[in-house]
Amino acid sequence: MTTHRSLRPAPAGAHRGPFSPRSLSRIALVGAAALTLAGCSAGAQPGGGGGEGGASAWTLTGGAEETFRSSFQAWNDANGDSPITAEYFANDAFKEKIRTSVGSGNAPTLIYNWGGDTLESYVENGSVVELTGEIPEMEERALDSVLETGKVDGKLYAVPNNNTQPVILYYNTKLFEEAGVEVPTTWEEMLDAVEAFKAEGVTPISVAGSSQWPYLMWIQYLTDRIGGPEVFQAVVDGEEDAWSHPAITQALEKIQELVEAGGFGDAYGSVVADAGADVALVHTDQAAMMLHGSWVYSSFLTDAPEWTAEGNLGYTTFPEIEGGQGDPQNIVGNPANFWAVSADASEEEQATALEYLDDMNLDDAAVDTLFDAGLIPAVDGVEDRIAETEHPEYLDFAYSMVQDAPNFQLSWDQALPADQGQALLTNLSQVFAGEMSPEEFQTAMNGTL
Repeated sequence: MTTHRSLRPAPAGAHRGPFSPRSLSRIALVGAAALTLAGCSAGAQPGGGGGEGGASAWTLTGGAEETFRSSFQAWNDANGDSPITAEYFANDAFKEKIRTSVGSGNAPTLIYNWGGDTLESYVENGSVVELTGEIPEMEERALDSVLETGKVDGKLYAVPNNNTQPVILYYNTKLFEEAGVEVPTTWEEMLDAVEAFKAEGVTPISVAGSSQWPYLMWIQYLTDRIGGPEVFQAVVDGEEDAWSHPAITQALEKIQELVEAGGFGDAYGSVVADAGADVALVHTDQAAMMLHGSWVYSSFLTDAPEWTAEGNLGYTTFPEIEGGQGDPQNIVGNPANFWAVSADASEEEQATALEYLDDMNLDDAAVDTLFDAGLIPAVDGVEDRIAETEHPEYLDFAYSMVQDAPNFQLSWDQALPADQGQALLTNLSQVFAGEMSPEEFQTAMNGTL
């Protein structure tokens, strides 16, 4: 089950392209600041197709990048008359770039997105085409729970394109053993572990505060553990003063308790996620723990292959909160990333995109490259294949988290409209910096509803 929001009907006459009249979608991707072009295929033009009958796609560097590169290359080798031209960007700047391109009618054919309010708003603005019934083989491949995030009012507008991404508590097994600390399963044990690592001169928890969005993982899990998913659902539904729920108050108080206890050290505000500095603090034995998305496992494999192979990386679920109402098996994160098809693309470009999605998106070859990178494909029925991978224990752990979760809550900045999401990031960073009290945060956020 994913967080959802009540939807307004798509505007009449929003249809564009070679399909029967349908509603269409937008991405209001929220996030931190500036974007750098990390790499692009030769000749790619923003919003342009890949040539006559071809298509274009923008996606992210890192994570599943190799899966996209291999998949597009395989398509292009087999479809020289309708190639897909891809460009690759770092995460933070991509969000603003794609928002601007979609809003101006210059989006790539394949629009990379996170679902949530971004997809809903694309639908309302007539920016993407409906996919229901157009790509039946892709619909069959995808995990049902993940596919739901690509729907608006029961109609399909986006399909998963990479790995499902639960947020996991990673830890440095070597540091835990040296300090004689047990892996925390409760909040009190987390605070005890913080004190123990401080005594050892080790930063207890790595977090990329400069990027802001990593802070969300803490408030999301704490709120859910304390009050359950209904607390944030009230925010998504726009209920008056929804941010004033006691569970959010307690979550904010626990965050500041952790900060004041020295849980994140004293330099966390300068750590940048896109640079992988938060991951490096763990694999260079400077930090003991890190709450992060499952996608960073591939970063450990790439950046510290020997350290990881030696068994120094552990992983577990977020601690329980005594007296909490939330199910301890609930998870937060991103069910996956998604492809939507631009309504501004030509009929030929749309046809290429649909054929690619049905035939090659998350096919067996793509699943293999995701497994090779230590990522969890958002596809059904891969349990037996997990056992044959190079990382069976981790992949089985993370895949089971998704399968067993009563609720999989979408990242808050993606579930909310863009203006609310940005206010959330800004205000939450002030809470972590000790510049805003829980009550001040709640008052400010209630003002955005």
